[in-house]
Amino acid sequence: MHDDVHHGSTTREGFAVLGVAIRREPWVFTVATLGAVLFGVLTVADAWVLGWSTQNVLIPAFETGEIGTDLLLWVVALFLGVALLRAVGIVARRLGGGIMYYRMQSHTRRAVTRQYLALPMEWHQRHPTGQLLSNAYSDVEAAWAPIMPLPMALGTVVMMVIAVIQMFIADVVMAVVGLLVFPAVVLANLAYQHFASPLMTRAQGLRAEVSEIAHESFDGAMVVKTLGREPEETDRFRAKANELRDVNIRAGRIRAAFDPTLASLPNIGVLVVLGVGVSRVMSGATDAGDVVTVAYLLTIVSFPIRAIGWLLGEFPRSVVGFRRAKAVIDATGSMTYGDADLPRTNAGGHLVVDDLHYSYEPQTPLLAGVSFDVHPGRTVAIVGPTASGKSTLTNLMARLVDPDTGHIRLDGTDVRELRRGELSRDVALVAQTAFLFDDTVRGNVTLGADVPDEDVWAALRTAQADGFVAALPDGLDARLGERGTSLSGGQRQRLSLARALVRRPRLLILDDATSAVDPEVEARILASVRDDMSGSAASLVVVAYRKATISLADQVIHLDQGRVVGQGTHAELLATSADYARLVNAYEVDA
Repeated sequence: MHDDVHHGSTTREGFAVLGVAIRREPWVFTVATLGAVLFGVLTVADAWVLGWSTQNVLIPAFETGEIGTDLLLWVVALFLGVALLRAVGIVARRLGGGIMYYRMQSHTRRAVTRQYLALPMEWHQRHPTGQLLSNAYSDVEAAWAPIMPLPMALGTVVMMVIAVIQMFIADVVMAVVGLLVFPAVVLANLAYQHFASPLMTRAQGLRAEVSEIAHESFDGAMVVKTLGREPEETDRFRAKANELRDVNIRAGRIRAAFDPTLASLPNIGVLVVLGVGVSRVMSGATDAGDVVTVAYLLTIVSFPIRAIGWLLGEFPRSVVGFRRAKAVIDATGSMTYGDADLPRTNAGGHLVVDDLHYSYEPQTPLLAGVSFDVHPGRTVAIVGPTASGKSTLTNLMARLVDPDTGHIRLDGTDVRELRRGELSRDVALVAQTAFLFDDTVRGNVTLGADVPDEDVWAALRTAQADGFVAALPDGLDARLGERGTSLSGGQRQRLSLARALVRRPRLLILDDATSAVDPEVEARILASVRDDMSGSAASLVVVAYRKATISLADQVIHLDQGRVVGQGTHAELLATSADYARLVNAYEVDA
């Protein structure tokens, strides 16, 4: 999938895309092509058998009024043998083409999704979900659509070459007359690609837009229904779906004109050949068997022309799909990793944030010069007004994104120098928005890891989630539905916290991860987390709003407009910073 496909004519790009598939699956392609060639050769052999039978069996039978039994059996055996071998060729061609088609789809989808996982969150934030779904599904499907007709087209090229040679052997004049259809076929194909390619490009883009609107509507079903926006949302989807429909119809009209034109040109050639052939038979320049052979061979040639047309007809959509999928695979911004390891210890992590700068847009910095330490076993609260950069800072500490400048070090090692997977082994981030899978409680907590049930229950107890889980009909085996819709917001948050705790991280980052629970439960959760983590002296960073939560921290980082404007204990900041006191007291009043 990393092969270069240079932009140029649609036909050249289409063959380049197929070249990628052939280089990846050479043996499957060879089997499919050999089957197609066998089919093509034996289809032409049918013409030879038909012409030979006409000249040596039918015409003598009309002249003598009788036919030899042995000769008739030979004719039947010839036709049956050719038919059976041709069937073998069809099976090999279709089976090989199908295997190659689905293997390339699978390979490309895996490459796209691997890249989705490798690309940083900032890349995902710039690309709507519907587009990503379209890249992984409809674009990949479109990219490899020409693989199915490819073996047949190559086999029919062999068929066409043999047929053309036989036509010239039978009668040069009729062969030249019949092959005049080829320039017309080339012109028809060029016209089709000229008009179809822009429409195919637009259609693939609209598929992504339709998918995005549908995803937003389903994801925001609560908002749509509670605010009574169903008609407006329906109209928004209808407008984009109708636009996609209209583009596809315009492309279909062009295809509807192209296919009959392609099919009719060889038939016109056959009629002309028959007219010329009758004239030449009457003049004695050729015999009836040659006329039948050339006419039949020309009908055979019409099949390769249609097969090549099917292949070329898929090129516009294929090229667009390949470009869109390859744009994801070649996307820059993927995170680089080193080969450093963290110490294998139960001690809390020592986190150092050093002169951190980060911005989504270069002209609007979000974090500027942020520096602080989180010592092993200590709890640090990050406090600040809305849009001060708190969630962005937690994403940087968990290395969901990388800073523009500055360093984040864990136990003295820059997190960018760690090997892949090393940071997630020791650092866990629990976000404010809790995401649960359509799985069991156990599956959502362990995420497939081999964790004993007693450890799962221990994590649930620490997160104050054991009570409601035990009350579920199937306990740990209870299914939660998509996004955990059967649970309340606070229950979902507690399960997300248990998911992090069960891994026993050395650094736990809570981004307002208990906002959906009442203050009393939150206090019990944080106290339980501190008690549970105290045995291993793990470190805790919590984005906090409630005064009771903030007061539990050993150190408070006051963040405002992307800068650290104060550090110290809660009591120290209350005494020395009016802005800090105003902020936390405002939170307390709101609460």
